[in-house]
Parts: sequence; C-alpha cells; structure tokens
Amino acid sequence: MSSSETTAVTVRSPRHALGWGFFLSELGVLFRRRRTQAMLGALAAVPILIAVAIRVTGGDGRGPAFLDRISQNGLFVGMTALVVSIPLFLPLTVGVVAGDSIAGEASTGTLRYLLVSPVGRIRLLVVKFASAVVFCLAATLTVSLAGILAGAVLFPIGPVTLLSGDTVDVGEALLRALLISVYVALGLLGLAAIGLFISTLTDAPVGAMAATVVVAILSQVLGQLSQTELLHPFLPSYHWLDFADLLRQPIDWSSFAGNAWLQLAYVAIFGALSYARFATKDVLS
Repeated sequence: MSSSETTAVTVRSPRHALGWGFFLSELGVLFRRRRTQAMLGALAAVPILIAVAIRVTGGDGRGPAFLDRISQNGLFVGMTALVVSIPLFLPLTVGVVAGDSIAGEASTGTLRYLLVSPVGRIRLLVVKFASAVVFCLAATLTVSLAGILAGAVLFPIGPVTLLSGDTVDVGEALLRALLISVYVALGLLGLAAIGLFISTLTDAPVGAMAATVVVAILSQVLGQLSQTELLHPFLPSYHWLDFADLLRQPIDWSSFAGNAWLQLAYVAIFGALSYARFATKDVLS
C-alpha cells in the first residue's frame, strides 16, 4: 500500500469514528444515566397507575380522553396515559435532557475536552440534538408500551372502535398507537431545540432545565387564553393533543403535517440560534 493510500485510510477512519460512533456513544451515556432511567421509569408508572386505578375503582367515566373506554379495551390505557403525560411529564423529561445537553458538559468540565478532540462545535450540537430526539421517541414509546402491557394484563384486548365509528383489528390498533407515539415525539422536537439553545446560554444545567420546562408550561398557558388567540398557531404546544385524527378512518394527516411543519420551524430557528451562540462562546470548562 502506498503512503498516500495509508494517509487516506488514516484520515477516513477518525471521521467515521466521530460520526455514528460519537452519536452512539452519546446515546449510551444518556441512557446509562440513572437520572434518565429514573425518568423513563416514572413515565412507565403513569399508565400502570391509571390501569390499576381503573381496575380497582371501576372508573366513572370522568377524566381525560379515552378513560371511559379502558375497562372495555385495555389498548386505550396507553392513549389515556399519553393525554395525561403530555401537559407536564413528557415536557419535564425532555426539558431535563435538552437543558443538560451543553450546560451539563460545561458544568462537569468535559465540554472543553470534547471540543479539543476533533469533534467540532456543529457536530457536537447536532449529536446532542439527535440524542434528545431519540429520547423524545423513547419517552413516548415508554408511556405507550407500558400502557398497552398494563392494559393487556388488567383488561380485555380486542378490536378498537375509532372516533369515526369504524372498527379495526388489534394489529391495526397497535399500528395507530405507534403513529400516535411518533406524533407526540414529533411535537416535542421544538421544545428540545429550545432547550438546546437555552443550554448554550449558561453553564448551570439546572437553570437550563428549569427554563425549558417553564417555556413548555408558558406555551400551554398562553394556548388557553383567548386574549392570545393570534399567537396560538405559533406556540410549540399548539398541536400536542391533536392526534385524534390518527384515530379516524381514513386517517386525516393534516394535523400530523401541521405539527411537523411547526416543529421543524422551531428546530430551524433555535438550531440556528444555538449555533450562533455556541460558535462564539468562550468555552472555559
């Protein structure tokens, strides 16, 4: 092998290692943390507690959407748990992960070493955000799957009657549940991008986490006020609970598309702001 060929191999190998290898390493660090595991465990407990409560009390039909259908079909436990988790529990966990992304590295003194190695600031931001995206999907799937399993144990499982009045078999109902989980995870991407930006502004991860959660709560509060009606379509939480269209036959994809475009806009805007801030940030730790 010639010296030029040897040099080419030497150059390509680190690039490959710092691509998928760096991303997979970041995922490993994220999901091995006890904090992450505790958050996923708490999310899994939500549908389990709902299912147990309905089983013990029988339920009176009052409560969040789909609650009155659980005793007839356990598949609705996951959907009910998502409705319960969307306003606070899911944004809270996403806020913790996104807010800690850069500020956490700075607080522990590892950010400078990551940038000294040939990682680069853009790649670091992309990998941190991609890890947050994976967590968003893992969190929603945790709620949904825990609900399905708890529902299967405590209640009968069978064909599901959709909101349009049509009935689908269990297989298609599970596919709809997966689509709803993806929809909810997609709706959290804007919040993750906001959290990443806030994380570049400070070296205090707790402050970045808290600020991200406050943004999620403030968005939902503004979404309930008639005085801010003009702002509603632009709030990151605007489409969070609009997954009912996925429970119709045929599926109405308009809300899914609206959710995707809104979140992509937030990702583009706050991704650019994150880079603008992080590219000029003086990293001392």
